Amino acid sequence: MDSLNSSWPELKYERLKDTIATVHLWTQIIGKIRLRQMPWLNHSWHVTLYVSPRGLTTGSMPYARGIFQIDFDFVGHQIIIVSSEGLAERASLYPRSVADFYREVFAMLRRMEIAVNIYAKPNEVVPAIPFEEDEVHKSYDAHEIRLFWEALVKIDLVFMRFRSGFIGKVSPVHFFWGSFDLAVTRFSGREAPKYPASVPNIPDDVMQEAYSHEVSSCGFWPGADEFPTPAFYSYCYPTPADFGVQPVEPAEAFWSKEKGEFFLPYEVVRQADDPEETLLQFLRSTYKAAAVTANWDKQLECDLTSFEKGSRDC
Repeated sequence: MDSLNSSWPELKYERLKDTIATVHLWTQIIGKIRLRQMPWLNHSWHVTLYVSPRGLTTGSMPYARGIFQIDFDFVGHQIIIVSSEGLAERASLYPRSVADFYREVFAMLRRMEIAVNIYAKPNEVVPAIPFEEDEVHKSYDAHEIRLFWEALVKIDLVFMRFRSGFIGKVSPVHFFWGSFDLAVTRFSGREAPKYPASVPNIPDDVMQEAYSHEVSSCGFWPGADEFPTPAFYSYCYPTPADFGVQPVEPAEAFWSKEKGEFFLPYEVVRQADDPEETLLQFLRSTYKAAAVTANWDKQLECDLTSFEKGSRDC
């Protein structure tokens, strides 16, 4: 795999955490707009955001007069709404409360005559303060959020390469605003047992539909107070009893019995001689652990390297 042109940015949870706590809730507001406007897609794929050349984007969403899109610009530090009618609204991103951000976004939509109603409380966080009442979260470090986005750009490219090695059902590489992680998920094609767990402030039937079929999922997460380091993760559902004892790469990867997942600290990848290859080792070996222990069809994997090389002559 060709190396990217620049080094991977340094991410420190202690420097990121306050900004992430605020931006997480801002993305939930924008993500809930996408949830409301898009037709339902299996496993809640219709709600996600995507890494863009300047931040995160909803991509195109329908409304009465055409389509519109909302972008987080973490280079110019703006929230931008554009529509197919040629209208555009912009507002600055700076240390401002969730309530203030919420009011501004919906004022922008009203000026563009885009009618949207959302369930205005966050998911997957405790406490779930209604957006219009949240004056608690109001941090925004422009430098740190740009570094986080720069890391997402690097990771997104590697995840896309990993995704291409599978001919079965596989998700896009997408950003889930509920859990605030970038993820890609492979499916065996078989139905799974009913998902037994509950997630804070999410209906159980949503989670059960998300895990209706066997999955092997991997992603990147900026960390939390109980796990204060940005990290890559990999899990499968259902989880075979011997999944966690399978050999995985690189050597720094480890199994968390408490969380039921494999982890690899982001810093290990960043410091590696070949970060992209190191991350691919983790993605491929943890998928193999899931596929072997759950007896997935080996023919679901594929190698498109020859096509990729040949395309340069097309």
